[in-house]
Amino acid sequence: MSEFVTLAALAGEEEICTRCPLYRNATQAVPGEGPRGARVMLVGEQPGDVEDLSGRPFVGPAGRLLDKALAKVHLPREECFVTNAVKHFKFEPRGKRRLHKKPDAGEIDACRWWLEQERGLVGPGLIVAMGVTAIRGVLGRSEPVSRLRGRLIDLDEKAKFLATIHPSFLLRLQEEEDKRREWTRFLGDLEIAAEWTRAGDGLVSNG
Repeated sequence: MSEFVTLAALAGEEEICTRCPLYRNATQAVPGEGPRGARVMLVGEQPGDVEDLSGRPFVGPAGRLLDKALAKVHLPREECFVTNAVKHFKFEPRGKRRLHKKPDAGEIDACRWWLEQERGLVGPGLIVAMGVTAIRGVLGRSEPVSRLRGRLIDLDEKAKFLATIHPSFLLRLQEEEDKRREWTRFLGDLEIAAEWTRAGDGLVSNG
Protein backbone atom coordinates (compact mmCIF):
# COMPACT_ATOMS: atom_id res chain seq x y z
CA MET A 1 0.00 0.00 0.00
CA SER A 2 1.04 3.58 -0.62
CA GLU A 3 0.84 6.46 1.82
CA PHE A 4 -0.48 8.62 -1.03
CA VAL A 5 -3.93 8.78 -2.58
CA THR A 6 -2.94 9.82 -6.10
CA LEU A 7 0.12 9.73 -8.34
CA ALA A 8 -0.05 13.53 -8.56
CA ALA A 9 0.20 13.83 -4.78
CA LEU A 10 3.14 11.43 -4.79
CA ALA A 11 4.91 13.41 -7.52
CA GLY A 12 4.46 16.58 -5.51
CA GLU A 13 6.18 15.03 -2.51
CA GLU A 14 8.97 13.62 -4.66
CA GLU A 15 9.68 17.14 -5.87
CA ILE A 16 10.55 18.31 -2.35
CA CYS A 17 12.50 15.18 -1.41
CA THR A 18 15.76 15.69 0.49
CA ARG A 19 16.45 12.05 1.37
CA CYS A 20 19.85 12.17 -0.35
CA PRO A 21 22.10 15.01 -1.60
CA LEU A 22 21.18 14.62 -5.29
CA TYR A 23 18.32 17.11 -5.05
CA ARG A 24 20.82 19.94 -4.50
CA ASN A 25 22.13 20.03 -8.07
CA ALA A 26 19.28 18.53 -10.08
CA THR A 27 16.78 20.80 -11.82
CA GLN A 28 13.83 18.85 -10.45
CA ALA A 29 12.68 15.41 -9.41
CA VAL A 30 11.45 13.20 -12.24
CA PRO A 31 8.44 11.14 -11.11
CA GLY A 32 7.11 8.05 -12.80
CA GLU A 33 4.62 8.37 -15.65
CA GLY A 34 1.79 6.17 -16.77
CA PRO A 35 -1.64 4.92 -15.81
CA ARG A 36 -2.59 3.83 -12.34
CA GLY A 37 -3.42 0.16 -12.69
CA ALA A 38 -0.76 -0.48 -15.33
CA ARG A 39 0.10 -4.18 -15.41
CA VAL A 40 3.76 -3.52 -16.23
CA MET A 41 6.14 -1.16 -14.44
CA LEU A 42 9.34 -0.33 -16.33
CA VAL A 43 12.10 0.84 -13.99
CA GLY A 44 15.17 2.63 -15.33
CA GLU A 45 18.21 3.81 -13.43
CA GLN A 46 18.00 7.60 -13.13
CA PRO A 47 16.92 10.61 -15.19
CA GLY A 48 19.35 11.87 -17.82
CA ASP A 49 20.01 15.44 -18.87
CA VAL A 50 16.90 15.70 -21.06
CA GLU A 51 14.70 14.13 -18.39
CA ASP A 52 16.08 16.44 -15.70
CA LEU A 53 15.16 19.48 -17.77
CA SER A 54 11.75 18.22 -18.90
CA GLY A 55 10.62 16.52 -15.67
CA ARG A 56 9.54 13.40 -17.56
CA PRO A 57 11.14 9.92 -17.60
CA PHE A 58 12.67 8.33 -20.71
CA VAL A 59 12.24 11.19 -23.17
CA GLY A 60 15.90 11.44 -24.24
CA PRO A 61 17.88 9.18 -26.60
CA ALA A 62 17.55 6.10 -24.37
CA GLY A 63 13.83 6.76 -24.06
CA ARG A 64 13.37 6.92 -27.81
CA LEU A 65 15.17 3.61 -28.13
CA LEU A 66 12.96 2.11 -25.43
CA ASP A 67 9.86 3.36 -27.25
CA LYS A 68 11.08 1.71 -30.45
CA ALA A 69 11.70 -1.59 -28.66
CA LEU A 70 8.31 -1.54 -26.94
CA ALA A 71 6.62 -0.93 -30.28
CA LYS A 72 8.50 -3.86 -31.80
CA VAL A 73 7.15 -6.29 -29.18
CA HIS A 74 3.66 -4.73 -29.17
CA LEU A 75 3.84 -3.56 -25.58
CA PRO A 76 2.49 0.01 -25.77
CA ARG A 77 4.37 2.46 -23.58
CA GLU A 78 1.14 4.28 -22.76
CA GLU A 79 -0.13 1.10 -21.09
CA CYS A 80 2.99 0.82 -18.88
CA PHE A 81 4.13 2.81 -15.87
CA VAL A 82 7.62 4.14 -16.63
CA THR A 83 9.86 5.33 -13.81
CA ASN A 84 13.40 5.34 -12.43
CA ALA A 85 15.01 3.88 -9.35
CA VAL A 86 16.55 7.28 -8.57
CA LYS A 87 14.43 10.38 -9.10
CA HIS A 88 17.14 13.06 -9.40
CA PHE A 89 19.81 13.39 -12.08
CA LYS A 90 23.33 12.67 -10.81
CA PHE A 91 25.99 14.22 -13.01
CA GLU A 92 29.40 15.81 -13.15
CA PRO A 93 29.97 19.05 -15.09
CA ARG A 94 32.26 18.79 -18.11
CA GLY A 95 32.50 22.26 -19.64
CA LYS A 96 28.97 23.16 -20.67
CA ARG A 97 27.87 19.52 -20.61
CA ARG A 98 26.50 17.48 -17.72
CA LEU A 99 27.74 13.90 -17.86
CA HIS A 100 25.79 11.08 -16.28
CA LYS A 101 27.31 9.74 -13.06
CA LYS A 102 26.24 6.42 -11.59
CA PRO A 103 24.23 6.66 -8.35
CA ASP A 104 25.84 4.94 -5.38
CA ALA A 105 24.18 2.32 -3.19
CA GLY A 106 23.18 4.84 -0.53
CA GLU A 107 21.45 7.08 -3.05
CA ILE A 108 19.61 4.15 -4.62
CA ASP A 109 18.50 2.86 -1.23
CA ALA A 110 17.36 6.30 -0.08
CA CYS A 111 15.16 6.58 -3.17
CA ARG A 112 13.75 3.07 -2.89
CA TRP A 113 10.96 4.32 -0.63
CA TRP A 114 9.58 6.39 -3.52
CA LEU A 115 9.70 3.42 -5.85
CA GLU A 116 7.73 1.39 -3.33
CA GLN A 117 5.15 4.17 -3.06
CA GLU A 118 4.74 4.19 -6.84
CA ARG A 119 4.38 0.44 -6.86
CA GLY A 120 1.77 0.62 -4.12
CA LEU A 121 -0.33 3.09 -6.10
CA VAL A 122 0.05 1.48 -9.52
CA GLY A 123 -0.14 -2.17 -8.45
CA PRO A 124 1.75 -3.74 -11.38
CA GLY A 125 1.82 -7.48 -11.83
CA LEU A 126 5.24 -7.36 -13.51
CA ILE A 127 8.21 -5.11 -12.74
CA VAL A 128 10.93 -4.85 -15.40
CA ALA A 129 14.24 -3.58 -14.01
CA MET A 130 16.52 -2.12 -16.67
CA GLY A 131 20.11 -2.02 -15.47
CA VAL A 132 21.92 -2.72 -12.21
CA THR A 133 20.71 0.44 -10.47
CA ALA A 134 17.13 -0.50 -11.24
CA ILE A 135 17.73 -4.04 -10.00
CA ARG A 136 18.98 -2.75 -6.66
CA GLY A 137 16.11 -0.30 -6.46
CA VAL A 138 13.52 -3.04 -6.93
CA LEU A 139 15.17 -5.88 -5.02
CA GLY A 140 16.98 -3.91 -2.33
CA ARG A 141 20.26 -5.65 -3.14
CA SER A 142 22.85 -5.59 -5.90
CA GLU A 143 22.77 -8.30 -8.56
CA PRO A 144 24.35 -8.37 -12.03
CA VAL A 145 21.97 -8.26 -14.97
CA SER A 146 23.51 -11.46 -16.35
CA ARG A 147 22.49 -13.48 -13.29
CA LEU A 148 18.81 -12.60 -13.51
CA ARG A 149 18.22 -11.75 -17.15
CA GLY A 150 15.76 -13.44 -19.45
CA ARG A 151 13.35 -15.12 -17.04
CA LEU A 152 10.35 -14.19 -14.97
CA ILE A 153 10.98 -14.43 -11.24
CA ASP A 154 8.41 -14.33 -8.45
CA LEU A 155 9.11 -11.07 -6.63
CA ASP A 156 6.43 -11.66 -4.02
CA GLU A 157 2.81 -12.77 -3.93
CA LYS A 158 1.72 -9.70 -5.89
CA ALA A 159 4.23 -9.33 -8.70
CA LYS A 160 6.81 -10.92 -10.93
CA PHE A 161 10.22 -9.51 -11.78
CA LEU A 162 12.22 -9.37 -15.00
CA ALA A 163 15.73 -7.99 -15.43
CA THR A 164 17.30 -6.62 -18.59
CA ILE A 165 19.82 -4.03 -19.69
CA HIS A 166 19.22 -0.30 -19.67
CA PRO A 167 18.71 0.95 -23.24
CA SER A 168 21.54 3.45 -22.77
CA PHE A 169 23.89 0.46 -22.87
CA LEU A 170 22.91 -0.05 -26.50
CA LEU A 171 23.75 3.56 -27.31
CA ARG A 172 27.28 3.14 -25.98
CA LEU A 173 28.14 0.19 -28.22
CA GLN A 174 30.52 0.99 -31.06
CA GLU A 175 30.57 -2.14 -33.24
CA GLU A 176 27.61 -2.81 -35.53
CA GLU A 177 27.69 -6.54 -34.77
CA ASP A 178 27.51 -5.83 -31.04
CA LYS A 179 24.65 -3.41 -31.58
CA ARG A 180 22.62 -5.96 -33.56
CA ARG A 181 23.28 -8.76 -31.08
CA GLU A 182 22.38 -6.75 -28.00
CA TRP A 183 19.35 -5.15 -29.64
CA THR A 184 18.02 -8.62 -30.41
CA ARG A 185 18.62 -9.75 -26.83
CA PHE A 186 16.90 -6.63 -25.47
CA LEU A 187 13.88 -7.24 -27.69
CA GLY A 188 13.82 -10.84 -26.47
CA ASP A 189 13.67 -9.68 -22.86
CA LEU A 190 10.84 -7.25 -23.56
CA GLU A 191 9.02 -9.94 -25.53
CA ILE A 192 8.87 -11.98 -22.31
CA ALA A 193 7.06 -9.06 -20.68
CA ALA A 194 4.75 -8.67 -23.67
CA GLU A 195 3.91 -12.37 -23.65
CA TRP A 196 3.14 -12.18 -19.95
CA THR A 197 0.65 -9.37 -20.55
CA ARG A 198 -0.98 -11.29 -23.40
CA ALA A 199 -1.27 -14.41 -21.26
CA GLY A 200 -3.46 -12.42 -18.90
CA ASP A 201 -2.63 -14.41 -15.83
CA GLY A 202 1.15 -14.69 -16.03
CA LEU A 203 1.23 -18.43 -16.67
CA VAL A 204 4.20 -18.03 -19.02
CA SER A 205 6.48 -17.79 -15.99
CA ASN A 206 9.58 -19.96 -15.96
CA GLY A 207 11.09 -18.45 -12.86
